[in-house]
Amino acid sequence: MVPGPQIPDHLEETAFADLPGWIRDDHAQALRSFLRFCETPGALGGGGAFPFLAAGDLGSLCEQARETGRDKPEAAREFFESRFTPYRIVRKGFVTGYFEPELKASRERTADFPVPLHRKPDGLETVTDANRPADWPDHLSHGRQRDRQTGEGLAEMPDRGAIMDGALDNEHLELVWLADPVDAFLVHVQGSARLRLTDGSVMRVGYAGKSGHPYTGIARLLVQRGEGTPEDFTMSGLRSWLARHPDRRDALFRENRSYIFFREVTEVGPEQGPVGGAGLPLTAGRSLAVDPGHIPYGTLVFVDAELDDFDSGGAFARLMVADDTGSAIRGAARGDIFVGSGTSAGEIAGEIRHAAGFTVLVPNPVDARGTAAMD
Repeated sequence: MVPGPQIPDHLEETAFADLPGWIRDDHAQALRSFLRFCETPGALGGGGAFPFLAAGDLGSLCEQARETGRDKPEAAREFFESRFTPYRIVRKGFVTGYFEPELKASRERTADFPVPLHRKPDGLETVTDANRPADWPDHLSHGRQRDRQTGEGLAEMPDRGAIMDGALDNEHLELVWLADPVDAFLVHVQGSARLRLTDGSVMRVGYAGKSGHPYTGIARLLVQRGEGTPEDFTMSGLRSWLARHPDRRDALFRENRSYIFFREVTEVGPEQGPVGGAGLPLTAGRSLAVDPGHIPYGTLVFVDAELDDFDSGGAFARLMVADDTGSAIRGAARGDIFVGSGTSAGEIAGEIRHAAGFTVLVPNPVDARGTAAMD
């Protein structure tokens, strides 16, 4: 028997038969989403707080996944049940939804398109143990090289308010221009967008970096200030409030000091989803944004939530793949469901704010013959 992975205390072994809605799921869809990692060399490999993705022979696991067949739900379910063991996260969970907006935009600033999305500034770096200055504030995740020629030292980036006031204007970092500041702010929240440009072409933008300041959800601020309930501030509710209070909009935006930078995404076709944090195109309804410090990319996560499934209409219960993250996604039992692209997806995503259960699938160890060990 090959020793299994070390399981954290907040994971409790369970059985597939005890997962609510497991039997009703379309496991072939989940398998196709998982295979994206098998088809990308090096995409699977463990790490993070749960190093169990390195358990067993990942090559053998992927080989069996390919042989199972992408369009055979029963065979896919048998694959998952034979090669993995489910572990429930014994913490109170919560899910939201996100989507890829589709907006009109211009490569040039005009009277109709005055709001920029910015490229990543030169010298922007993630703060690590290797480059962290001795007096660096704990709440800043990114900084900028003080001397971009020598690469020495880090300085705090301007936050959203400073950038709104023009702190980066002289650097000519404008990637593309949008019509509406609310749309631009929500693209920052979503992290990607599909843009229909004035010349008739389509441009996709994706996350390239951030200022490093903590994310603050403006809907939560409005609830705390008595402007409404959490149910009032879904995506559509937030848009409605912003439309009714244009004089308070910019001050509220400034309270979310985190600022996102973008790049033009050219490596995926228009028929594919946006590129997520794992570097792979997202799969609508099967991609889950997680905190990768708790759940590494590539992990299979079964999510059962107190919401109606947006495809079947029944209770939401789906096997998903962790392949993205977000500034607001923190903790082991927090997820963000990628719904898809466009207005309809946005309407669905904006209504998802629900309690949920999370169960991670841990690969079974393999014996010397490369066969999954079952006990």
